[in-house]
Amino acid sequence: MIVEMRTYTLSIGATGRYFKAYGEKGLAVQKRILGHLVGYYSVEVGGLNKVIHLWAYESLDERARRRATLWSDPEWLDYVKEVGGLVQHQENQILSPAPFFQVPPAV
Repeated sequence: MIVEMRTYTLSIGATGRYFKAYGEKGLAVQKRILGHLVGYYSVEVGGLNKVIHLWAYESLDERARRRATLWSDPEWLDYVKEVGGLVQHQENQILSPAPFFQVPPAV
């Protein structure tokens, strides 16, 4: 299993607008297609205006397959057009769980 951690740096003051749009339009699409949401957070101390989300996959191949499906979904593409201007920078990391840690199951 792998976990992808995505960090979006948003425009100053955009976090509330981003979360509202994501909650109303983006979350359902991503959960339907990507499947295993591990966590979704905003940063309160340190580098601000950041949103971090974590998605678990069985493999890099599964991740690639699911993300290709996401980017072919018209509902997702409409959502991205709406919020794309709020995101100033994106960073992705692939994490491997420590041998003693179990990624929480999908809800």
